[in-house]
Amino acid sequence: MGEAVGAMLVSAAGIAISPQPLIAVILLPATPRGRANALALTAGWTATLGAIAAIVVAGGSRLGSEGGEPTWSWWLKLTLGVLLVLLALMQWRDRPREGHVTAPPGWMRSVHRYTAPRSAALGASLVAASPKNLVLAVGGAASIAASTANGAGKAVAAALMVFLGSLCALLPLAARLLRGDGSARTLDEWKAWTAAHHAAITTTVLAVLGTSYVGDAVTGLA
Repeated sequence: MGEAVGAMLVSAAGIAISPQPLIAVILLPATPRGRANALALTAGWTATLGAIAAIVVAGGSRLGSEGGEPTWSWWLKLTLGVLLVLLALMQWRDRPREGHVTAPPGWMRSVHRYTAPRSAALGASLVAASPKNLVLAVGGAASIAASTANGAGKAVAAALMVFLGSLCALLPLAARLLRGDGSARTLDEWKAWTAAHHAAITTTVLAVLGTSYVGDAVTGLA
């Protein structure tokens, strides 16, 4: 199991460094409806990440992993790594220029009016419709599938990946539920910092993990 856990840690960390769910949970109003929506959004994120992990681990495990990591996993990691590097270049190209203010996405302007089902759908889309998160989820789950761990070990590793990758939503949710209004100042500081550094954070994560994927794949295929 240790091999499976170690193989997915970098990918899980990359997913967890996602400003959008953190901002979304914080933007929801501090009312009973807002708390219900925050729970729904987090549930949508976690369930979608879990579904992707389960599908990839189950499918990849059927391809076999006897005698070390199989060739298919290295080719997949190489492809995903190249995609991440390209996404990093696009993110850098489209970064906000000094003196220019970038308009927030539509969901961010209207999230305070969301219902619980719509919040859950937003949480799901922030995983499945985000190229960064989708690529990392597939990459992390594929690494688990390609490991030599048994079925139970892979299941535990996948569950741990989902938990770690969901911390970006779970931490602000826990702060809101446990501290209530007392968390407002801390959450506002988190939101301001992540909003201001979103482009730099995303570009760095994409570039670092992309080159890591490519380097690992080249080493494995050599």
